[in-house]
Amino acid sequence: MYDLLGREVARLAEGRQPAGPHAVVLDGTGLPDGLYLIRLDAGGQVQTRAVTRRH
Repeated sequence: MYDLLGREVARLAEGRQPAGPHAVVLDGTGLPDGLYLIRLDAGGQVQTRAVTRRH
């Protein structure tokens, strides 16, 4: 997970995962409100999604 300046602020999962659906939980404690980007690289395909942190 990255802030809008491109700095990594959290790592939600790491390494190879078995095929199938997966879910991760992010504890946003300590992260300021704002817009963040989550990047998923799976099987050579990369997807990026924007998420908003609000208290």
